[in-house]
Amino acid sequence: MVDCKWHEFASPEALAKELSATVAGKLTAAVKERGRAAIAVSGGRTPALFFDHLSRCDIPWNKITVLLVDERFVPAESPRSNARLVAQHLLQNKAARAAFVGLYHPANTIAEAAEKAADMVAKIPAPLDVVVLGMGNDRHTASFFPDATTIETLLKPVEGPDVLPVSSESAGEPRLTLSMNRIAGARFLALHIEGDDKRETLEGALAMQPGPAAPITAVLAGAKHPARIFWAPASQS
Repeated sequence: MVDCKWHEFASPEALAKELSATVAGKLTAAVKERGRAAIAVSGGRTPALFFDHLSRCDIPWNKITVLLVDERFVPAESPRSNARLVAQHLLQNKAARAAFVGLYHPANTIAEAAEKAADMVAKIPAPLDVVVLGMGNDRHTASFFPDATTIETLLKPVEGPDVLPVSSESAGEPRLTLSMNRIAGARFLALHIEGDDKRETLEGALAMQPGPAAPITAVLAGAKHPARIFWAPASQS
């Protein structure tokens, strides 16, 4: 049985407000306790509204590092770049003072890019204070795709590089992802999903054994602290 708590909201707007307030509180407390804080966020369409709200929160952004849960092997100017999404929606307003650590680095191979990213992420103290995940309808989270060639290795919570390369036919481009250790070890782990389809996907995944067929279940089951799920119906606009 996966230990997690559901938080349901009437709209994406209400969810974004509550999730941003919750995350802001966690980051502020972390800065008070340890002097700095780090948050890893996900890409896709869902988090943009949450990012907009979080960027306006009055917290010590100059002591906060933002990094990505995962990234496509594309430069930051690409429309498919998660770094681009974060720059446009999160690193704005008050959050413009935050430090940002991207995962993409120009390299001849995805493995070489992962090594460069791992060296950067290794400088950020573990555990991460906050990780906010998303989920696809194939039950993937981060870049842990069910059809990834190394999915069984990716899901193992073992010591190793903080960033790993991912090759998956369904993902399109090669990917870079934080390790299971970095994600599941977070002090605060949230899953942000919207829409009836995502809810049904997650409920189905939670009924499955953690493993390659349900990567999201493996991550939630492996979380050091019970994960919190933030869900709202999809926007009607």
